[in-house]
Amino acid sequence: MKSNLIKFLKFPTLFTYKIIALSCPSLVETIIQVVQIYAPGEYTPALKTSRKGKYSSISITITVTHIQQVDTLYDKLSNIEKVFMVL
Repeated sequence: MKSNLIKFLKFPTLFTYKIIALSCPSLVETIIQVVQIYAPGEYTPALKTSRKGKYSSISITITVTHIQQVDTLYDKLSNIEKVFMVL
């Protein structure tokens, strides 16, 4: 993903990713593991599960230092198994 966000962001900045996926017990842990590779830190993602429990929405806010980090995380989070979308 080549982002136009660089025009609007000043780095470092807080950036929130919202991940929509099939519910899975290890989903939050997997997301944190991926984020730790590119932006080490302590994270407390917010998890919301659909009424029937089939889908999950995870929001995670990280401090990004450059636009490549934003784009790389979009790509890596999108490639997690069971993930439908990263916003």
